[in-house]
Amino acid sequence: MSRDQTKNGQSSRSKKAADRYRSLRTKGGAITEDERLLSRPMLPLISPTEPLTSEQTSRDDHAFERALNFDFTITDPWRVLRIMSEFVNGFDALAHIPASVTIFGSARTKPGDPTYEATVETARLLARAGFGVITGGGPGVMEAGNKGAQDGGNLSIGCNIELPFEQFSNPYLDISLDFSYFFVRKTMFIKYSSAFIIFPGGFGTMDELFEALTLIQTQKVSHFPVILFDSKYWSGLVNWMRDTMLTHGNISPQDLDLLYISDDPQEICHLVTKAYRASYHMKGDDPNREKSIR
Repeated sequence: MSRDQTKNGQSSRSKKAADRYRSLRTKGGAITEDERLLSRPMLPLISPTEPLTSEQTSRDDHAFERALNFDFTITDPWRVLRIMSEFVNGFDALAHIPASVTIFGSARTKPGDPTYEATVETARLLARAGFGVITGGGPGVMEAGNKGAQDGGNLSIGCNIELPFEQFSNPYLDISLDFSYFFVRKTMFIKYSSAFIIFPGGFGTMDELFEALTLIQTQKVSHFPVILFDSKYWSGLVNWMRDTMLTHGNISPQDLDLLYISDDPQEICHLVTKAYRASYHMKGDDPNREKSIR
């Protein structure tokens, strides 16, 4: 056998081994790390008063044997270390960013859409006022926010998330972070934001909106502006909160005051700047005031 044939054979075996390794690491298709964390095996229901059958005893014995030879790197204790590393990487990357505002909204909004253009303008004004802009790092409103930040000459930050379908980072990022766990990513949004600007969006946008309201309501974070852009889009939700949630006594009247609604990028920039300056001076007067994670 010639040297070239030997070389080609080794190369082929090496490629097969690499392909096999990749297939093992990605086994399970489009299952994300978040899904693995939140899932647990389904077990049969067994009454505590009934004796175990020989089949159940045998199955338990085999399960124990399999557990002894299980890959530790895909178990929950190992996953805790991966979660910790995401926190460390996020805190390390964002520790020295300027005062920043987080912008949320739909990933499906296209350039040229009025919401997209309003997001660019809002982010541009906030950037010129001295704020960095944080988004989820993807397309749509997130892309518009990062584009506006760069147009305004300030820092543009994206915190992307692993999803069952591909979500690529947009091209307007100065700092780009990738997360496997939603709750780690959410901590970064809350910890490093001086305001939330909520543009029209879907379930993910609603999730971030109510997460922020809950943390402010329960005083887990200090009060900072949560602003809804596009009164027509959000009026149905706000009316339902007032007419249904408040009427049933499930929220207090002052809880509705946690939300601002605006259709004007200039007004949003003014609200955020005014609230930040007031918070900054208050913090300077009382160094013990800030007790939240932020």
